[in-house]
Amino acid sequence: MSLRLGRVAALTAAGLVLAGCGGSGGSSSARPELKVNGAYMPAPVTGDMAAGFFTVTNSGGADTLTSVTSSAARDVTLHSTKDGAMEEEKSFQVPADGTLDFASGGSHLMFEDLTRKPKQGDKVPVQLHFAKSGTVTVEMPVKSATYSPKTGH
Repeated sequence: MSLRLGRVAALTAAGLVLAGCGGSGGSSSARPELKVNGAYMPAPVTGDMAAGFFTVTNSGGADTLTSVTSSAARDVTLHSTKDGAMEEEKSFQVPADGTLDFASGGSHLMFEDLTRKPKQGDKVPVQLHFAKSGTVTVEMPVKSATYSPKTGH
């Protein structure tokens, strides 16, 4: 009797392990489902550098933002802000079923060596390059230099 219970327990445990490996249950192995919203660039004060902000919402598996390009600048870099200091980053994780926020005072894009100075009302094309999702193109509207998005809270 105890040998039979042992086999049942082992088979049950094996079934639970296999169920955990299935692609439909956990979003970590699921394909990322990204949406970019809230994108904007404050009108740059100088003619050679600007910042950019946006939010990536992911309703699928994890992904990684690996780089950004734009015809508006010769170089676009990813930055975080730690202890009040800006630090360049190679990439940013987009968590499964989560968000990646690029907001004023935090993570942001730096458009360096602008090809022309964007002004309020312009739209700047930006290509976000993700490890799994490929390239997502965003039209980033240029807002006033003092623009602060409403949080809804």
